[in-house]
Amino acid sequence: MDSKNILEEIHDFFPSKEIDLRTVAPLKLAYLGDAVYEILIRTLVIESVGGPVKNLHRASEALVNAGAQSRLAQAILEDLTGEELAAYRHGRNAKTSSVAKHADIHDYRNATGLEALFGYLYMKGQTGRCVQLLQLAMDRLGLEVTDGSK
Repeated sequence: MDSKNILEEIHDFFPSKEIDLRTVAPLKLAYLGDAVYEILIRTLVIESVGGPVKNLHRASEALVNAGAQSRLAQAILEDLTGEELAAYRHGRNAKTSSVAKHADIHDYRNATGLEALFGYLYMKGQTGRCVQLLQLAMDRLGLEVTDGSK
């Protein structure tokens, strides 16, 4: 059985030159990490929440917002390696031209840091580490995926 990660699969079909992740802008990593984080949450939601799609959306909303991502990031900071912490900080400290609606700047920056970290880990082929960090943060915060109706 082939055990390639999705990045390896992509590169098998769409070969590309190797890039130095230190040269990738942190907001680009956050852009990618946002999608990585979203797919993790949506996977958990699909496996945990029943009913119509609006229930899935409601469950995802509880974890896919700047406030929730900021709390998750804070819960795992002490567990990050030096390299991971650098990726997080680069994303957190990146200058953005806007802030999401309903988010304060502190939460937005922390969320961007988490997304940059997830983008960085994805590009290193370490999606398992993303899952591990997400589980650790959710456990520490006592979070579960629910449809929000209970």
